[in-house]
This record gives sequence, C-alpha cells and structure tokens, in this order.
Amino acid sequence: MDRLFVPDPDDGAATGAGRPAVPDDAPLAARMRPRVVEDVVGQEDLLGPGRPLRAAIDARMPHAMLLHGPPGSGKTTLARIVADAAGAAVEALQAVDAGKAEVRAALVRAQERRAATGTPTVLFIDEIHRFNRTQQDALLPAVEEGLVTLIAATTEPAWAAVSPALRSRLRIYRLRALDQDDVLVLLRRAIERRMFDRRVPGAADPGATPDDASHATATSVPPATDAPDPLQVTADDDALELLASRSAGDARTALGALDAAVALARTGTATMTGDTGRDESADTPRAVVPVRVTSRNAGAALDRATVTAGPDQPHDLLSAYIKSIRGSDPDAAVYYLAGMLTAGEDPRTVARRLVVSASEDIGLADPQCLPLAIAAAEVVDRVGMPECRIALSHVTIRLALAGKSSAAYRAIGDAMAHIEEHGVTPPPPYLRGKISDGADPGSYDYPHTNPGGVSDQELMPEGLEDVRFLQPAPHETVLQGRVAAARTARGRTP
Repeated sequence: MDRLFVPDPDDGAATGAGRPAVPDDAPLAARMRPRVVEDVVGQEDLLGPGRPLRAAIDARMPHAMLLHGPPGSGKTTLARIVADAAGAAVEALQAVDAGKAEVRAALVRAQERRAATGTPTVLFIDEIHRFNRTQQDALLPAVEEGLVTLIAATTEPAWAAVSPALRSRLRIYRLRALDQDDVLVLLRRAIERRMFDRRVPGAADPGATPDDASHATATSVPPATDAPDPLQVTADDDALELLASRSAGDARTALGALDAAVALARTGTATMTGDTGRDESADTPRAVVPVRVTSRNAGAALDRATVTAGPDQPHDLLSAYIKSIRGSDPDAAVYYLAGMLTAGEDPRTVARRLVVSASEDIGLADPQCLPLAIAAAEVVDRVGMPECRIALSHVTIRLALAGKSSAAYRAIGDAMAHIEEHGVTPPPPYLRGKISDGADPGSYDYPHTNPGGVSDQELMPEGLEDVRFLQPAPHETVLQGRVAAARTARGRTP
C-alpha cells in the first residue's frame, strides 16, 4: 500500500505506545514518521495553538474529516496522530486496492472491537477519490452511527474527491506542501537523530531534538559483531539545500533521496578506502566509518521523477496547464503537462481537464476539438502510460493553437443564473409534450416543411422573447455572423 511514510503494521490493537515498531530496514521516511503532534513540521494553519485540528488532538476527541493535499504533506501521519491521541485502533485501507469486501471486513472488526473492549476505531482511507460514489456512500451508515471515525485522505480537491452526501459529514482540512525550510528541518533531524544505522546498539534516542547547526553530524556507537559498521554521517549545507529544493515540498521524496545519498556516499567511501569487507572474527572494535553527503551525492540520488514546483503541487501545475492552453501558448502548456506526468499525476485527470477545456475555452470556435479531447481520454484508458503521453501532448498542442470561444460557457452560465433568480417559465403550448396539460401540438410549425427549413414561430417562453443568452465576443466575427444569420432567418433581431 503506497501511503505517506510507509505505514506501520497494524494488528488491530490501539495505536500509540502499542503500535508495532518500525523495522530497521524500513525506508528512512517510515523511521522518521512523527508520532506526536509536536514533531510534525509545517501545517501551522492546522496545528497551531487553538486551531481546530490541533484542538481535536489535544482534547483526544477525533472527528470525521477529509485531509486533502499533495503527496508527502503528512496526511497519513496526521491520521495516525489523531488516532493515537484518542487511544483508537486504526483500520487503514488504500482505495485503489480495497473493495466492498475489505471495507466490510474493517467495519466488522470495528464492531467486534467495540463490543469486546470498547476501543474506538479510526477508519483511514487513503486516496478515497479512487472509490466511486456508490462505494463512498456505503460508508455513510457506519459514519452516522459512530461505529468508526472516518479519516479520508486525497490529493484531489475536496469537491472532486468525495460525494456530496459523504462530504457533508466530514470536516475538511487542506494540507499544503512543505516549505523548503520545513524540509530542511526534516533532513537535519534525520542526521541529528542518527537514523542511518538504527540497528546499532545505543544509538541516539529518535525523539531527541535536532539542533540547527549549519553542518549536520551524527555518529553511531560501535556495534556488535553482527551489526553493520557504525557510521559518522555528515552532510554539506548545499547538499541538503539541493535535496530540499528538488523535493517539491514532499517529505517522503526528500527523505528517500537523503537515504539514497547516504548509501552512495558510503559506497564511495568504501571504494576509496578498500573497506569492502572485514574479518568478523577480529577482536578489535570496528572503526567508525565517516560518510559525507555532498551535493554530488545528493544530485545523483535525486530521482528523475522529482520536479521543482510551487507549494500547492499538483493543483498549481494543473491550473497553470489549463491557463496556458486558454492563453494559446503551446510551449507553456506542454511544459506543465510534462511536469504533471513526471511528478506522477494521474493521466486521467489531465484527460478530463482537456475535455473540459475543449468545451469551456475553445467551444464554438473549433467544435472538432471536443471529440479530439474525448479521443485522447480514450487513449489514456486503453493504452496508459508512458505511450498515452504522446496523445496528451498532441491534443494539448492542438487546443492551445485552436481559436478560443467562451460563448457556450457563458451562455449556459447566464441561462442557469436567470433560472435561479426567476425559475423556469413553461414553454409555449405548441412546444409541450402531447400528454402535458395545456399542450397544443397541432399548432407546432414543423420547420422542415417550410422553405429553407426555417420557422419564425416563437420558441422562447412568454415574456422572454427578447432575452439573449448567446452573446459572441467582439473578436468572434465568424460566430457573430452565424448567430445573426440564424436569428434574421427567423425574423428576430440579432
């Protein structure tokens, strides 16, 4: 299950002190997962004194919530901290893998747990936007009766991720990507807490407070003969700054890259010193191995999929992408497309936005763009990555270069606003269905029987004869001509 800071095993017992220890060989991000709210870096808007989420944690009173934010911002960590504070057990599900059977089993365990020991259960569902609306609404009874406290997490906007019925029962919290300074704190903390050789007896307490020294250092005590050589890890400032700046505010990415950089630096040290093995029977204590992380190590450790982005990635990249298409800049649009795909954005999300853009921004200026966007969405479903990136690029460029018209977008918006204010006025009797009260279908003037296939019969409701919702912009001369010709042919003022 792919969640922030690889999850600790859960045996159904209450969390907190009873939570199983993280394995020594777990990724650095898993070993660094905060267990108390005081250790969480960033998210001051949610966790500052007196803020709603902090108050719920301090009061040990969890409530149903939706945590939405970019990867590595701490959604899973916060869910577990909330559960720990309440002494609750955690049932954790990944929506991409779980179905009705898994959800039902989790709820059964929660019921049995409550009946046997009274222990409350937090049901944590990661990537809940992967559940369809029926699956989401199936959670309503358990949430309503308090069988579980639902904590859902998603990288998608709240309105798009959760059905209205379920969303109305959740308190929504938005997490932001970590600032570069926050990521630096985590990187220094990992070094100061000696997290790179956890199997060494007597290693420093992981809860120790890191200092803010400009040159971070950590030394492990000599291990037993069956343990790895103790390390003295140091990291140059520019190396840590490189890792922080290239992590896009993702704590998991930054810590994973630091772990890899330490391994690369250790390999380099062993190669240069010839320390590729030692006599395990020797009575002499093992020497401390100095490991220095440089910007070269850090650069080599950074995964190609890491991109530099603003504090609200992936939302900002998607926003910039659509606005670049709207602004007719194919180079910028392709750049942001590449940024999203490289960062792991679901290509289906991109395809959906292309379909919307084809209607909202191109619309009547080039109606063929809509079926083209739909075709790209089909390619995404049938082919997938990496090949579907070509179709997405194809349609992105085509839409960026197409003419632009928001006339259809504005027309439906204005019509709906009119109805919200005035209600729906009944159509004329000759337009109503045959079985409707007051219908007069015999008075309907069938256009195809008229010369030119045009009828001058009034089709708007009474009192709205002069209302016009379709209003082409001044630059839309072709559309203006078509609209004027249609209205004139029917004897109406353009």
